[in-house]
Amino acid sequence: MPAPGENLRINGDRLWDSLMDMAKIGPGVAGGNNRQTLTDADGEGRALFKQWCDDAGCTMGVDSMGNMFARREGTDPDALPVYVGSHLDTQPTGGKYDGVLGVLGGLEVIRSLNDMGIKTKHPIVVTNWTNEEGTRFAPAMLASGVFAGVHTQDWAEDRTDAQGKRFGDELDRIGWRGDEPVGARKMHAFFELHIEQGPILEAEGKDIGVVTHGQGLAWIQVTITGKDAHTGSTPMPMRKNAGLGMARILEKVDEIAWSHKPHAVGAAGHIDVYPNSRNVIPGKVVFTVDFRSPDLAVIQDMEKRLYEEGEKIAADMGLTIEFEKVGGFDPVAFDDGCVSAIRGAAERLGYSHMNIISGAGHDACWINQVAPTAMVMCPCVDGLSHNEAEEISKEWATAGADVLLHAVVETAEIVS
Repeated sequence: MPAPGENLRINGDRLWDSLMDMAKIGPGVAGGNNRQTLTDADGEGRALFKQWCDDAGCTMGVDSMGNMFARREGTDPDALPVYVGSHLDTQPTGGKYDGVLGVLGGLEVIRSLNDMGIKTKHPIVVTNWTNEEGTRFAPAMLASGVFAGVHTQDWAEDRTDAQGKRFGDELDRIGWRGDEPVGARKMHAFFELHIEQGPILEAEGKDIGVVTHGQGLAWIQVTITGKDAHTGSTPMPMRKNAGLGMARILEKVDEIAWSHKPHAVGAAGHIDVYPNSRNVIPGKVVFTVDFRSPDLAVIQDMEKRLYEEGEKIAADMGLTIEFEKVGGFDPVAFDDGCVSAIRGAAERLGYSHMNIISGAGHDACWINQVAPTAMVMCPCVDGLSHNEAEEISKEWATAGADVLLHAVVETAEIVS
């Protein structure tokens, strides 16, 4: 199929304005966003996205997990659509670009094709996946996981947040449950634009990351139980300090990750300490260890060593310990053809680029199991993400969306 001409570009100013308009919904306290999934703010963001899609002449479909699909028709009614998108939900202290750039970049592809009067053989569908972040309802990438058959819908709908509210009930409450069966749609290909969420592209001075692989991930929730006791009157030899047990295990987590350098990583980001009082020795802690690597064998080794080291530390301290795997996926190798389309687009447009492994999980990691998939990344300042200070430039956003446009249009096939 012929490649699009290098003069085919998106409207960078319009894309940037859309990003800023979406950021007004669910504002954070420090310049970013708090638009957690299935909150009222999420519902408001969805409504704005639908309005923009309607204005662009798309038809909107919604499935029973709340995934949104805005379709621009192709000339061949039998041709499978090319899908593009990401997510609109954010972390509690999230930035304005994580996920949102991929959704609105996809919308900008359609707007630009409309401006230029370009038709494609395959339909193009812009997608907003529900609950990519997993911060309110674990695990991450929940609805795309149901779409790909990784999770059952009943299980997903029974996930609860910190207040005990069910995913399914909250989806109904905000009014964004559709009637389409989840996963019934068939895809010709799927492309996802995303900020890197790491420092490599900026440090290397590259405009574009051509994502060839995604790291695998294991989330292990650890519960340590000791005994609540007075911090001042309990002798040191008589303490069963669950907090100290956690500290020793987290040192092991760091040690285990370092043993598989340079690509493996490990830490605990979610920690609950009980009773969390200044003068009470913690009797219970619950924390989640996050291990990642592009090598499945490495992830398996890190998990195994966590269990072994954790059991030993707990036994030596007179504590009890429980492990529960609450999330995870194997490393991903993206489709060679889709990856080549992204790389070719960057070269054709004159953008500097490099191959990159994504350190974060993305909806594309699940969709890769059911359709040819690839990702394009743009830099973010200092690699900072999942933080309200997350920042990119208009030029970076434009370059990423230009590459997305070319890869999508080449795959969807321009009709002359």
